[in-house]
Amino acid sequence: MTSKSFALVAGIFFSLMAIGHVLRLAFGVTAVVGGWAVPAWVSGIAIVVLTYLAYSGLRLARSS
Repeated sequence: MTSKSFALVAGIFFSLMAIGHVLRLAFGVTAVVGGWAVPAWVSGIAIVVLTYLAYSGLRLARSS
């Protein structure tokens, strides 16, 4: 796997994860991990981080 294809796959993966968190907030889905109800603000932080990682990966794939 070349670095360009790895960056592209990583960018797409992080994009899908960010979209999943946006949908969780939009539809008000409750996430439970090990009996702990994950608050919505955790998804807000995840959206910011995952969006940055997706942007960086896709930008790197484009420039390589």
